[in-house]
Amino acid sequence: MERTIGAIILAAGKGTRMRSKRAKVLHPVCGRPIVSYVISAVKALSPAEVILVVSDPAVPEALSEEGLSFVEQPEPLGTGHALLQAKGRATAQTLLVLPGDLPLLTPDVLAELIDRHEGSGADLTVLSMIVPAPGSYGRIVRDSEGRPVRIVEARDASSDELGITEVNTGIYCVKNEDFLWEALSGLGAENAQREYYLTDLVSLYTQAGKGVSAVAAPDPDAVMGVNSQSELARAGRLLRGRVAEALMEQGVRMIDPESTYLEPGVEVGRDTVIHPGTHLRGATRIGEDCEIGPDAWIEDSTVEKGSRVRYSVLERARVREGSSVGPYAHLRPGADIGPNVRIGNFVEVKASRIRQGTKAGHLTYIGDAEIGEGVNIGAGTITCNYDGKAKHRTVIGDHSFIGSNTSLVAPLTIGEGTVIGAGSTITEDVPPGTLALGRARQVIKERKD
Repeated sequence: MERTIGAIILAAGKGTRMRSKRAKVLHPVCGRPIVSYVISAVKALSPAEVILVVSDPAVPEALSEEGLSFVEQPEPLGTGHALLQAKGRATAQTLLVLPGDLPLLTPDVLAELIDRHEGSGADLTVLSMIVPAPGSYGRIVRDSEGRPVRIVEARDASSDELGITEVNTGIYCVKNEDFLWEALSGLGAENAQREYYLTDLVSLYTQAGKGVSAVAAPDPDAVMGVNSQSELARAGRLLRGRVAEALMEQGVRMIDPESTYLEPGVEVGRDTVIHPGTHLRGATRIGEDCEIGPDAWIEDSTVEKGSRVRYSVLERARVREGSSVGPYAHLRPGADIGPNVRIGNFVEVKASRIRQGTKAGHLTYIGDAEIGEGVNIGAGTITCNYDGKAKHRTVIGDHSFIGSNTSLVAPLTIGEGTVIGAGSTITEDVPPGTLALGRARQVIKERKD
């Protein structure tokens, strides 16, 4: 019968070295919680079950849409005690046990571990890594024949053991059998932390004559755990580097990848140039032949072919082909501009459609509006869309000219080909092809000294 794989992710650690009120596994790396990367790597293997061991109620709440099972570790008594909480819940024949703090983990690493475990016939397989400066990692101790016989935590290691460079990653493959749960129930806490270590399984399995193996991961970075804010920042740099390399291989030009901030999942077309200081986040899609940045923040937005965005912020917005945004523009949710539209400096657009060839060059607010083609919007124009209780829409017809320093009080419709005089406050609909003025007559009086 084909063996089934289940995964148990240990996500109950307090992460005291993070110095944060937030659960460690919920700290974001490139826009996503650390643990979400572990979940994605595991799910890529199509496991029969995925169980998370948690202690903070914020963790299952944040992951409620992932389709996972949760068990609680009510007290922080160590990794061995954490895994024991899954007793009676895990049903797969082979269990993949891993920490929830590995944001650089890939499915390939896990698939290789499972293949090596099954190929060796071992009852327990440890994923190790070779690092020149092991620091606080637990050391893999092997016997004279090279077989792993125990894992010693750095706090409990002798000076000779501290010199071992093969260390534990916290990832295991193990048979789901009675011996596993009996061994976990019998763990002791005679160590510096007074905790029940999952690592003690290696010596217990060895003493019982069970088969134990250790497989070294080819890339230590892929199994890098995060235990501090410094390590969180390093993980972010490495992950952004992965994303940048993948995009450059697809023909994207990056002036300085190290000062470009990219999240996994963003898409960028070939021959697009990305300048330093650019942030591409979430479900952002950039077309071909665009120029993005410097210092652009683009989140969950689409920028189509041949467009340019400089020194600007886009949030859930769409920039159609051949348009220009910035510098210092803000496209808020629902902004949809182009094609061939120019949104200039200090222009804000929200929940508005701005059609082909329209220009808003300076110091303008456009909210809840429908702007036609070829409209010229002068500096200082404001759509007054909120009356204190509700939002109202402004409609401006094709080829209209809106003079500078104009207030358009919605609800309002301005017909095609109209001209609105500078400095006007327009409160009533304007027919097509007309001139509208809404300002006081200029009065000049002589000064009296």
